[in-house]
Amino acid sequence: MAHIDYFFTVISPYAYLAGNRLEEIAARHGATVTYKPVDMMALFARTGGTPLPQRAEARKAYRLQELRRQSVKTGLKLSLAPAHFPTNPAPAAYAIIAAQATGEGDPGQLVHALTRACWAEDRNVAEDEVIRDCLKAAGFDPGLADRGLLAGAETYAANLEEATARGVFGAPFYITDGDERFWGQDRLDDLDQHLAGKL
Repeated sequence: MAHIDYFFTVISPYAYLAGNRLEEIAARHGATVTYKPVDMMALFARTGGTPLPQRAEARKAYRLQELRRQSVKTGLKLSLAPAHFPTNPAPAAYAIIAAQATGEGDPGQLVHALTRACWAEDRNVAEDEVIRDCLKAAGFDPGLADRGLLAGAETYAANLEEATARGVFGAPFYITDGDERFWGQDRLDDLDQHLAGKL
């Protein structure tokens, strides 16, 4: 059975714009997915990425145009200036890690709920109330927001080390069990083709 490791942060607009396509692709090919939230600012520092505030104005302007176009293309409503961005993604990451470990609910739906909260609903994904709402909507116990914080923090740190070691440098980033790497939601079609044996 094919497997995909998915490295991301809930405050990535491109992770939001991926929508449900990863899950649809995985289902089509009988693949499993492990969700691996990562501290993207720490990853940038290790891999040569430039945090958004430090980017050249031309890059910032292009990013806004591209986000607008991708929002139209995917049909996903997106705020170009969300009320709570940037915010601390760690509490949401811990909740995703704890939820996935239960083997219940729908981790993909949880990830989408959290990214949507940030990029389409102007909600702060660092707040317990928002995290609890998203957990409940994805079929998880909202109390997970309070449990497993230490394990979540440890796994979050381990995800950063793993991402660095495996060549991840941005989000969203997908790696198959054959070490084929795909960066960006605009490479999901390539991932689909690869799992079909065509790439």
